[in-house]
Amino acid sequence: MSQSAAITLVDGSTRATVSLDELKQQLQHYREQTSLTGKQLSWEYAEAAFPYTIETKPGQEHLWFYLKGTDPLYRYIMFGVGTSERDSIQRQVVQVVLPDDATHGDKAKGNELCKYLAKTWKAELKLFNGRTMYFNPRK
Repeated sequence: MSQSAAITLVDGSTRATVSLDELKQQLQHYREQTSLTGKQLSWEYAEAAFPYTIETKPGQEHLWFYLKGTDPLYRYIMFGVGTSERDSIQRQVVQVVLPDDATHGDKAKGNELCKYLAKTWKAELKLFNGRTMYFNPRK
């Protein structure tokens, strides 16, 4: 059974909206950061920290994309952007889905990437296990 996590941009988030292209750019930035960390450590850390390529299906480029694993420990993680209504307010949501054939490695990397994105955007994160993490300033 597939599992999903959601990153919700709320009041106090650093941004109000995010597009698929901006999401891809943020993931590329993550890869670049880990690459620089690897250079400092004299280790190819980027390959271990982000063992995926960003792929799209023809005709679906504006709806969603997926990360395809480059290592046998990793298969797929899917990303999409949409909106949800909570307390009669429209909120931007980034949906992260692990397909049925996802590995434990995919789930661990999915959690890691979700936490990175939520922390960067100061957003609310609902993890794959249903727990919620708040990275936004709350009063």
